Amino acid sequence: MLSVFLMTLPAAAAIINVTGTVRDFNDDHPDMEGVISGLVTGLVSPNLAADKNPDYIGSGGGDAASGSIDGTASFDQWYENVAGVNLPALLTIPLDNTITPDPSVYTFISDAFFPIDGVLFDNQGRSHNYHFTYEIHTQFTYRAGQEFSFEGDDDLWLFIDDALVLDLGGVHGVLGGMVDLDSLGLTVGNTYDFDLFFAERHTTQSNFRIDTSIPAREAPEPATMLLITTGLIGFAGFRRKFLK
Repeated sequence: MLSVFLMTLPAAAAIINVTGTVRDFNDDHPDMEGVISGLVTGLVSPNLAADKNPDYIGSGGGDAASGSIDGTASFDQWYENVAGVNLPALLTIPLDNTITPDPSVYTFISDAFFPIDGVLFDNQGRSHNYHFTYEIHTQFTYRAGQEFSFEGDDDLWLFIDDALVLDLGGVHGVLGGMVDLDSLGLTVGNTYDFDLFFAERHTTQSNFRIDTSIPAREAPEPATMLLITTGLIGFAGFRRKFLK
C-alpha cells in the first residue's frame, strides 16, 4: 500500500505528477489474454475493502460473463505484490492543465499506453508489454463543481470515499465514464480518499485518458521498487511509446 499526502497547488500549476504502482504479469496468468468479454459491470464490491483493494464478486470461470476473470484467487493478485506472479514498479503520470481549453482541468492522454515496454517481464515476443495493472491512491479536498472522467481499456474502477463511483470492468475496447462529484453527497471542504484501479489485459490496444478538476497529488512511501516516469522527462534506459 502506498502512503499519500494532500498538497495545495499553486494556481498556475501546469503539471501534477501522480505516482502509483504498476504490476507486470505474464500472458499465461489466468486473467490475462483470455476471452474478450466486453464491458461487464458488477465484478467488484461497491465498497472498498479495509486493505484498500477491490474485492471480486463476479461469477469466476474466465468466461465473458465473469469479465474474463478466473476467480477471487487470481483477481486478488492484481493489486498485491506476489512473488513469481507479478513484478511491481512505481509509475508516475503527468496531469497537464494545458491540454484542454479549461485550465482547471488536468489531463493525461495516451492512445498507446505501454509504460513498461522492455522492462519487468518484458514484451514476451510482442511489440508491447500488454499485461499489467496500475493503481493510484490519493486524497483530495472536495470543492463544488469537481469532476472526473476516464476513457480507455481495459478494466477501470474508481472509488471515492471507499464507494465505487465508476465501473468499467471487463476486457473491452475504449470506453469512458464521468463522475460529477456534486452528486456524491460529499461535504465541501472535507478531505476524501481517491482510489483508482486499472488493468490492461489483452492485445492489441491500450488507451488511457484522465480528465479531472480534482487537484490531488500522491507521493509514494520510500521503496526499493523501480521508478518509471512517463511524460516529457524520460527515465534513462527505459522505452516508452505514447503515440502510435
